[in-house]
Amino acid sequence: MSNGSLEKWLYSHNYCLSILQRVSMLIDIASALEYLHHGQAEAVVHCDVKPGNILLDEDMVAHVADFDLAKFLAKNKEETQTTIGTLGYVAPGKVSKKGDVYSFGIMLLEIMARKKPTDEMFAGEVTLRQWINVSIPDNVLEVVDAGLLNIEEERDMNATESILVSILEICLTCSEEVAEDRMIIKDVVPKLKKIKLALQH
Repeated sequence: MSNGSLEKWLYSHNYCLSILQRVSMLIDIASALEYLHHGQAEAVVHCDVKPGNILLDEDMVAHVADFDLAKFLAKNKEETQTTIGTLGYVAPGKVSKKGDVYSFGIMLLEIMARKKPTDEMFAGEVTLRQWINVSIPDNVLEVVDAGLLNIEEERDMNATESILVSILEICLTCSEEVAEDRMIIKDVVPKLKKIKLALQH
């Protein structure tokens, strides 16, 4: 893909994505996962959702790539075998659709904070998720990507803060430790679309 991976855009000093660009990409990714999970007779679980596996085309539309670890779930089966994936993004438990949702939630946190879940600051007892969880709603501006705030400075800061909290709440619900507490990807897409609509007005 002509614009490379989302990981490149997050961590190169030459690029900074706006909130609208990030939310648009999140909608693209969530829609792709919704299709994999619910769009065919047998659900497909990607098992390795992370920024390095998201490719951006010439219009900055995000595409889910690298299906090397993907698994089919037999009809009416919710999980299969033990967990596989990349350290930092992999959900506890067995391979399941909710495992992809967990990885998606962790990736969302990374996209908004511009910090990897394996960053050295999370080598101790505090994880990326915990760090963000204790910071919202009151200290949300301290955990989001500083570059993002710089390019959004013309936007009303209270409105920006409210939108960021809404996004991070979705991230946190998707990345709950217990699978049953996570959202299903079908419910994520309309929530993100509602946020995108608010950003466009």
